[in-house]
Amino acid sequence: MAKIIDGKLISQQIKDELKARVEELVKKGKSVTLAVIMAGDNPASAIYVKNKIATCEYLGIKSLSYHFGKNETEEQLAKLIKTLNDADNIDGILVQLPLPKHIDEARVLSLIKPEKDVDGFHSVNAGNLFLGRPCVPACTPAGIIRLIKSTGISISGKHAVVIGRSNIVGKPVSILLQNENATVTMCHSRTANLAEHTKNADILVVAIGKDRFVNGSMVKKGAVVIDVGMNRTDGKLYGDVDFESCEKVAGYITPVPGGVGPMTIVMLMENTVNAAANKLAMCD
Repeated sequence: MAKIIDGKLISQQIKDELKARVEELVKKGKSVTLAVIMAGDNPASAIYVKNKIATCEYLGIKSLSYHFGKNETEEQLAKLIKTLNDADNIDGILVQLPLPKHIDEARVLSLIKPEKDVDGFHSVNAGNLFLGRPCVPACTPAGIIRLIKSTGISISGKHAVVIGRSNIVGKPVSILLQNENATVTMCHSRTANLAEHTKNADILVVAIGKDRFVNGSMVKKGAVVIDVGMNRTDGKLYGDVDFESCEKVAGYITPVPGGVGPMTIVMLMENTVNAAANKLAMCD
């Protein structure tokens, strides 16, 4: 039976480390502030924003919340981002996705200064990640790497298979794995003989948005299995991995919920604290 990778426990340990870092920054006269922008009336987004603000409060990070109605214009959103970009007291800017359909998400995200882009979605940060330069990493991929490392297994030299090629998870996590010296295979909806790839994976990351798609017959014995999926079926939450069958084969596995999810928020907070610390270092 696989050992459970407890994202709640690991994220709490990181929170406590960040809380101490925030206290040290405050002692040096530098508060940490995150601006959170939400547009529209998506119920899930409202919950995510609430959780992020609560985490800020726990860590001692100041949070400023801005809520636009679903009929607000893109230009109004752009104007606010410019104001926050120019504000010295703002360390990070988060635009909660998805945005209303009439707003161009790519354009809005591109307006955030790269150093304040704590989600790691700006093309400058994505490009620097690709080039192996210092950057703000995307939160979920960064959290995935931390979960894998928590097992004590070295990523270097391992064969990692990533199912999913999104700009938010699949592509950046494949680069982060390569940066850790893994040999990476990327799979997607057009991949032929998918199971042949997954059964050779020492590390398997699944981010495709399909309820319990990967089963135990597709997993290499002893593999580290990271389930990024969040699928609601019949009122219950399931991952992209069939936990019951995969748990019997894998060496380590993340649960849903309680695996990758908690890490995404805590990596957002780490990016925010790092942004504040970098700003203080530049002023010294």
